[in-house]
Amino acid sequence: MTRPESRLPGRPDERAASRSSAPGGCADPLLGLLLVVAEAAGGALLALWLGLRGLARSRAHEMPADKGVSAPPPADPGTDWTPAIAIGVFALVVACLAVALLRGRWHWAGGMQVVVALALGAMILAGVVEEGSRKPPEPAPTWNSPPCRSGGDTSECARSGG
Repeated sequence: MTRPESRLPGRPDERAASRSSAPGGCADPLLGLLLVVAEAAGGALLALWLGLRGLARSRAHEMPADKGVSAPPPADPGTDWTPAIAIGVFALVVACLAVALLRGRWHWAGGMQVVVALALGAMILAGVVEEGSRKPPEPAPTWNSPPCRSGGDTSECARSGG
């Protein structure tokens, strides 16, 4: 009696190459779920670090260096691009992992990583657009007009010249 494998056409090395090397069963979705949970934990740590960093940055600009001397209010520190860069690097790592998984035929796990990378990219884009739409504060007036003596409102006094 012959084995069923011996009836396959082709040489033995061709039969071995034709077998799928994709993971079987539920290993693929479970790996994807495990990676998403790990990335959520990493993202939470990143958010905690960025939050503490922002808090320290705002406190450093509020307090004067010497408590005995009154200092003028600090200048606007400008836009802080560190959160966008940090989340962008995190998204890039997730995207590279997605490519590696998809090339290794881990379709579910790779697909989940693509979704996570796209969500992180959308979050970065939304943050950058929101930061760009902020208007700078109006400068404080440098000249204070005297009060109106005619009893009218300020626009009436401004038209009359005093």
